[in-house]
Amino acid sequence: MDLVRKGDWIEMPKHGADGDIVDVSLTTVRVQNWDKTISTIPAYELVSSSFKNWRGMSESGGRRIKRAIAVDINSIRFIDPPLLARLQEIRLLRPYLEEKLREVEAHNDAHLPPADLKVLANGRRLTNIGTFRAYCVAYLRSHPAIRQDMTFLVRQLTPTAEGLPLEIYVFCGDTRWAAYEGIQSDIFDHLFAVLPEFGLRAFQTPAGFDLRQIGRPSPPGVAEVLSSEPPRPAANA
Repeated sequence: MDLVRKGDWIEMPKHGADGDIVDVSLTTVRVQNWDKTISTIPAYELVSSSFKNWRGMSESGGRRIKRAIAVDINSIRFIDPPLLARLQEIRLLRPYLEEKLREVEAHNDAHLPPADLKVLANGRRLTNIGTFRAYCVAYLRSHPAIRQDMTFLVRQLTPTAEGLPLEIYVFCGDTRWAAYEGIQSDIFDHLFAVLPEFGLRAFQTPAGFDLRQIGRPSPPGVAEVLSSEPPRPAANA
């Protein structure tokens, strides 16, 4: 069986191995770990014990990005007219918003009298979290480093005490470690920075600095994002 080859990146925690195979013999396999140490593994261990070989990832031409943003559930709300107007200025969102607003308006007109739409629970309405999810999809679809022919998901996971995880599950077209880490970091730099544009907050466990700010006025421009009072919306989803 072609279990390992020279040059394969393997992980075998049992033997402290995590790096490239530099030598394969009948009795041992030598691995140069990423910290430049050498691990020697008895050849029979590769048959009798489990290990991870990253060769398939390298040959596929795609390296998985699987990371979530924990969104503060208290910041999730329906979209109001001012927020909608601001979001319509985002180029990547325009096709989604145009289609979604037509769909929602047609549904509400067909199923509800106008008086019922005054109640937020009635009808369909656009939410900031759903629109942010659509933005993530559009942003990643337009990203030159993301493989469009491999698994592509932007999904909600089960809410926890740390908020609502919004997971990015896509594949980067550059499998080199340093390049992959740079691309992944750039993507999440952008998504974290754009999150407040949707009236959303990332969840973070309060630290000492946060506790010291209790009772102090918010800095200019932050009050609107931190407010948990949802404005009454005019749009639907």
